[in-house]
Amino acid sequence: MADTSNDTPKISTREAQEALEKQVASLKREISKINRTLADRAEDAADEAGGWYGSATERAARAAQQLRSQAHTVSETVQQNPGTISSAFVLGGIAGLLIGLLLGQTQERDRRWF
Repeated sequence: MADTSNDTPKISTREAQEALEKQVASLKREISKINRTLADRAEDAADEAGGWYGSATERAARAAQQLRSQAHTVSETVQQNPGTISSAFVLGGIAGLLIGLLLGQTQERDRRWF
């Protein structure tokens, strides 16, 4: 007959519970370390994003101020020289018309719309 005795040492319930409690405590410490690391990284990311937002806001404000300044300059020029501006628009319209006519002449004449 086979020997039914076990050669492995038996662990009592109390020892098993203590071992599990040690493992749980160790895991809690690890989780706490991970949480602190994540909090530090999140704080760094928030600081960096705040810096980006601040610089973008500053650049947008400068661009808006420059656009206002240029619009004011153009407005003054138009008010001082209405004939010159009118002439420029008329010449631009004529140039656009001529370019359109030239492009229309280069296309095939086989297409008839009437």
